[in-house]
Amino acid sequence: MSQEIWINLPVKDVEKSTAFFNEIGFHAVSVGNERAKLAIGQTTILLFPDAAFEKFTSSKTADTTHSAEVIFSISAESREEVEAFIQKVEFAGGSIFGKPSEIDGWMYGAGFADLDGHRWNLLYMDESKMPKS
Repeated sequence: MSQEIWINLPVKDVEKSTAFFNEIGFHAVSVGNERAKLAIGQTTILLFPDAAFEKFTSSKTADTTHSAEVIFSISAESREEVEAFIQKVEFAGGSIFGKPSEIDGWMYGAGFADLDGHRWNLLYMDESKMPKS
């Protein structure tokens, strides 16, 4: 069974979020009057205003100032890409919750929150140093 998956993400201001994601190097475009489509590789994330998201899901959105509902992990090609990307995030107004660092001797990553507090991380994995099982 081959199917596509779309991730729906509530945001306070679709226009500002679209600009943020474009500024950090993703491809985001407006779709209709009140939403945007964010493409990252083969993944599609749809940005919806909080009110539309709440109506669609019949529930309140998570308060990202007090909790994390999910973390989006994105692969990087190198340590340098992680560092350059995190600088773009800071410049675009995102917040960094995990400075670039090495993890377990074979991963290098960093974590950030977008304008709405949704959490993301960028991770470079050096497979030549990956532990063998």
